[in-house]
Amino acid sequence: MENQFNNGQSALTILRIFDAPLNRVWEAWTNPEELKKWWGPKDFTCPHSEMDFRVGGKYLSCMKGPDGKEYWSTGIYKEIAPFEKIVAGDSFADERGNVVPASYYGMGELPLELEIEISFNELKSGKTEMILRHSGLPEGEMREMTRQGWNQSFDKLEESLKII
Repeated sequence: MENQFNNGQSALTILRIFDAPLNRVWEAWTNPEELKKWWGPKDFTCPHSEMDFRVGGKYLSCMKGPDGKEYWSTGIYKEIAPFEKIVAGDSFADERGNVVPASYYGMGELPLELEIEISFNELKSGKTEMILRHSGLPEGEMREMTRQGWNQSFDKLEESLKII
C-alpha cells in the first residue's frame, strides 16, 4: 500500500550517525527541553516546545529566526515504538497550534499536512544511526530548503549531544 503522504514521490530521506548512545538521541526527540537545544536551522532558536508524547498526542514547537520571525509547527503522533521509531504528522501552525497553510509564513504551496518518520538504530560502537523520512514534500526549491534546514538542525543536535 502506498503511503498517502508520498504523492508518487520518494520521501526526503536523511541518514545521520551520532556519536551518542541511543537513549540520548531518543531523549533529544522526546523531551521538549532537549528539543529546544537543537530544533531549527543554523542561527534559529526554539523558544517554545511542548509534547504530549503518546500515540494520538500533539506537539507544538516554535522556531525563531535571527530576524525575530517565528515559525510554528504542530502534528499528531501516529506511531511510537520506544527507541526504534516515531511517526508524526507535520504541519505549519499558529502560536495556538491551529494548522495554517505555508502561505501564512509567506512560503509556496505545500500540503497542509506532511509526515515525518524518524528511525533509530543502536550501533555497536556506542553510536546511534538515525534516519529521517519527510514525506509529502514536492520536488523543487522548498524540498531543498527543507533538506538544508534538517541538516543544519541535525548539526546542532550533534553538538547538543556532546554536552553532558
